[in-house]
Amino acid sequence: MSAVSATMVKDLRQRTGAGMMDCKKALMENEGDLEKSVDWLRQKGIMKAASKAGRIASEGVVHSYIHAGGKIGVLVEINCETDFTARNDQFQALVKDIGMHIAATNPAAVRREEMDTETLDREREVYKAQALEQGKPEKIVEKIVEGRIDKFYKEACLLEQPFVKDTDKTVLELVNEAIATIGENISVRRFVRYELGEGLEKKSEDFAAEVAKTAGTA
Repeated sequence: MSAVSATMVKDLRQRTGAGMMDCKKALMENEGDLEKSVDWLRQKGIMKAASKAGRIASEGVVHSYIHAGGKIGVLVEINCETDFTARNDQFQALVKDIGMHIAATNPAAVRREEMDTETLDREREVYKAQALEQGKPEKIVEKIVEGRIDKFYKEACLLEQPFVKDTDKTVLELVNEAIATIGENISVRRFVRYELGEGLEKKSEDFAAEVAKTAGTA
């Protein structure tokens, strides 16, 4: 496979308006061939999606998805441009699929920019320690760490995760396909996921520690 340079990605972005990660993937899938990469982005509906990305999406729905007999619940807000589209069957199906996906995969954030910096710093420290423990030369440790952080993003960010009902595409590609057919900008804005009993054990431990501390000072 041909190496994909930053210049190649930049050229494809300028030509298509698609996102950096989509351009990089298109070039990797097509051995760095610019024309084939353009066609690949068109086939995926990503170019059409990119052309609508700047349009205001202030309508949409807040959808609730309950799973596993009431043990997992998700609230997700997905926006579109018009109330008409918000009632569209394809849009509604997309919203339900994303709610189900969130319940199944428990992502940490919608997109990379929203990832908690403390979490990222902790992951970097772990990856760095692992690389040094494995005897990797220090001069390449940072490159190894950034590669693993990139993989972490793909596992933790909703839009970059493989869609659970079709792992050949990401959630972002699923959204872009809907944009291409519906003809409006669609954006996953935010979500919250609840799991029955989540955090209760920690609270119990904290309470026990507080009781022990109080008893020690009595």
